[in-house]
Amino acid sequence: MERERIDNIEVLEYVLFCIEGIAEKIGKNGGEVYRMLTENSDILNSYIVPVYDVLHTQGKDYIVEDILDVMRKRGLRV
Repeated sequence: MERERIDNIEVLEYVLFCIEGIAEKIGKNGGEVYRMLTENSDILNSYIVPVYDVLHTQGKDYIVEDILDVMRKRGLRV
């Protein structure tokens, strides 16, 4: 899968926030979650980054649960 470059610092901070929040929720480290979102799926580039404008205004619990729901729907075990 081709990875897009994230040039916006706010989006990058949001992505890191999402990865760490998911990692904390499912008991994995950030590297494992990053691989799940990039190597095992394309959720980072096809969902998390494109919906930044909408999701970053929500609370942490909502964001994490929303992304976990997408992960489950795309067949990832979380």
